[in-house]
Amino acid sequence: MKISQGKMGRVFFIRLEHGEIVTECIERVASDNGVSHGYALMVGGVGGGQVVVGPRKSDERPVEPMLLPIGGAHEVAAVGILAQDKSGKPIMHLHGALGRSGQTVTGCLRVGAETWLVGEVVLFEVLGVKAVRKMDKKSGFELLEVD
Repeated sequence: MKISQGKMGRVFFIRLEHGEIVTECIERVASDNGVSHGYALMVGGVGGGQVVVGPRKSDERPVEPMLLPIGGAHEVAAVGILAQDKSGKPIMHLHGALGRSGQTVTGCLRVGAETWLVGEVVLFEVLGVKAVRKMDKKSGFELLEVD
């Protein structure tokens, strides 16, 4: 385990509107406001795009993700970590539970989940953290590397 200690910075309340790509909007707010590290909480709706619901085969590398289309409006509760990649671009890694008609799907919203009607996000800035997202050739993921 590796850790990096930081402290809380600013807090942003973000209202996502119908059809907006969830992670792209959070990353744009972070970039426009100089937020390099943080975490986000989201509630609201998603209704298009897809989510990653696991690896196709658990023991194969690189990982081939299983993608599930988001068919219709779903309620969502999500949490994620924001960290810069090696070029300095903020990257949001966001996982959520999506519910519709008594059924729940849990997965990564990184691949283009779209807001349905409204999404509400709180982005918490974390200052002083030494961490970066780096491509891991073995898994094929941009993993969080902590100094």
